[in-house]
This record gives sequence, structure tokens and C-alpha cells, in this order.
Amino acid sequence: MRRMLSLTAALTLGCATSAFAVERSAVLDTYASIAAAKYQDSLTSAQKLQDAVEALILDPSAEALQAARAAWFAARVPYQQTEVYRFGNAIVDDWEGKVNAWPLDEGLIDYVDSGYGGATDENMLAALNVVANPSFTLSGTTVDASAITPALLAETLHEADGVESNVATGYHAIEFLLWGQDLNGFGDGAGARPWTDYASGDACTGGNCDRRAAYLSAVTELLVSDLDWMAAQWAEDGAARVALTENEAAGIATILTGMGSLSYGEQAGERMRLGLMLNDPEEEHDCFSDNTHNSHYYDGLGIQNVYLGEYVRADGTLVKGASLSDLVAEQDPTLDAEMKEKLAATMMALGRIKTAAEAGFAYDQMLERGNTAGEELVMGGVNGLIDQTRSIERVVTVLGLDHIGFEGSDSLDNPGAVFE
Repeated sequence: MRRMLSLTAALTLGCATSAFAVERSAVLDTYASIAAAKYQDSLTSAQKLQDAVEALILDPSAEALQAARAAWFAARVPYQQTEVYRFGNAIVDDWEGKVNAWPLDEGLIDYVDSGYGGATDENMLAALNVVANPSFTLSGTTVDASAITPALLAETLHEADGVESNVATGYHAIEFLLWGQDLNGFGDGAGARPWTDYASGDACTGGNCDRRAAYLSAVTELLVSDLDWMAAQWAEDGAARVALTENEAAGIATILTGMGSLSYGEQAGERMRLGLMLNDPEEEHDCFSDNTHNSHYYDGLGIQNVYLGEYVRADGTLVKGASLSDLVAEQDPTLDAEMKEKLAATMMALGRIKTAAEAGFAYDQMLERGNTAGEELVMGGVNGLIDQTRSIERVVTVLGLDHIGFEGSDSLDNPGAVFE
């Protein structure tokens, strides 16, 4: 259960424009331009992933599977930096579940280990395995799934029966199809799906290789089309940019809402502290590929580059302009310095997690009960994120904004409820 952390500051309408040498409109323009660049980079990397997926399907091999996995890793880098645009921008919130929903009941999609279990009262489709079943019953109606198409996944299967864990589309569905389940618990190693799960004839493992390939192709096509749509929303006349800039004070509040909510409730709480409390290796954002350390790192980087008003694109180009930092520095240079210091400290803490994971100490291993080194690493990130959120709250006050709600988390606000 999540709750909203209410934060109220005195409203100073007189500060909306003329009190600042740094125009709020310029800050909003930088924010929107960075969003456009991030979503375009996400689209470009997803198109490269699609090419790698189609190469795997056309000529399956261990090398082709590895190339597709590498393309998936690369695609996550720009996308995770867009998550700071959630929470405040309604258009992003309404869309985001299509591309990055988690956790998922992977048995909905494909075969799973026998210990996974079957249907539950909470999710009757938890072990549906649409790859193996060309028809199934949903809400009393027989569904023809003989052709696995983008429409079937997006319109029928995704969040079927209103169950959020019935994730049929997006990065994590693709991740599962490329890696399979991670059955190592707290041990070393990610999922180990064999390339022969996409082979033809007698070489096929896991059964239904043609349908598995059709699913992978359809879900990757959906990812590309969804990212193409969102990139367009941040173009010069795009709906997201227009909504952001209609009211300058509301636009600045949107920026801070995204920063505070991702920093506090979502990342520090739901994605990091909760997993440590439950000591559950499945409570990690990229659980099939063991890429969670990178997801955390690039989420944090997204928060930092929004505040600083700069983003390094995939081709090395720097997108930079008037920033929230500039706005805060005019009103309270000490607070701006504090905010920068806190963001840098958080990135250092998240960097330690990333470095440790890349050296062989995987994130799911860090979550094991009694693993002191792992707990210290994860809590370093959690504490940094919480600490920077307190400074974001002060920024809200200094800029004279009103009634900003930050996403909360029981793991931070009401820990006892996690075990109820």
C-alpha cells in the first residue's frame, strides 16, 4: 500500500516570473527538450533491440541471443533516465505501465519452473502460458490467441482481469523472453534461457518455439511504437510539452513532483528498501537479467540531470539549458549547493552498488538476510535518496510552491504494514 506524502508551502504568486532573472519558461523549455532527447534515445535504442530480436528469430544461435540481450541492456540506459518524468506529468503516468510495468507474473507469458505454482485467487491467469495455448478463457469468454499479435498483447492480455501483475508488454516482458526465470535465488547468475527456445524443428526446447518467437517479435514491435508515440508528445507542439508550459508555476511543480516522488516513495521505498525488508531476490526491478543495479543508477542520474538541466545523449551530444538549479541559486545559493551535494552523494552511493554488481556481487545477493555488506550498499542508496528528498522539499518552499504531493511507501512511512 502506498500513500501520498503531503507537502505544503506558502504560495508566493509574485515570484512566478518577474522576480527571477532566470525565466521559468526557459527552465521548462530545457526540461521538455531533455525529455524529447531522452525519449528519442529510448526509441532509437529500442529500434536497435528490435533489429537484434528479428535477427535472433530469423537465425537462432547463442550469439544472436547474446546480441539481443546486449541490445536490451543498452535500451535500458536512456529509458531509466526518463522515469523522473513520471508522477508529475499525467500523460507519462497514463502511458508508463505499457512499457515498464513490474513485477510481472511471468507464467502468464511462457513456461515456468514447476515450483512457480499455478493460478491463485488473486490472479487466475498467473500460469496461463499464452505461448503454449492458442486459446484461453478470459472473464468467461474464449479468446482466440492462435495469432500472437501486438493487438492481442496490448488490448487483451496486458493487465487482463484488471490484475496489475498480468504484465504482457514492455521491457520486462521482453527481458523474460530473452533470459527466462532467474532460478538462482541468492546465488550467482541471471536467467539462463537457451537459444534453442527459438530454434526450429527437433532442436526446439521449451516447446512452441514459433509462438515464442511471435510473442517476442510482437512485444518488441509494441515497445517501439509506444516509445515513438511518447517521443512525439515532447516535440515542439507535442501534448506533453504544451501541458507542461501552460502554467509556469504548475510546470515547475511538475518537475519537483517527479523528482521527489521517484527519489522517495518509488526508488528509495518500493524498489530498494522494500526488497531489503523482505529479503526477497525477486524484489528487484530487472530480476531476470540481474540488471537492477543499472536501473537504480540511471533512475538516480535522471533525477540529477533534471535538476542540473543537462543530459548527455547516446551519441555524446550534450543537451543543456536554463535549469532548476539556476532558479534555486538565485533565491538561495546555499540551498542550491546543498541540493547539488546531495544529488552527487546519492549518485556515489548508487555507483557503489553498480560497481559491486559489475564486479560479481549481484543485487539479488545483496538482499539476502544477514548479508551485512549488501545491506550497507543498498541502504547507502536508500539513505542518499531520502536525504536528497528532504532538500527537494526545501526547494519547494524556497520557490514558493503549494500543495505538492510526493509518492510515499509503507516501507519508509509505515514499515509494520509491510508484514501485515
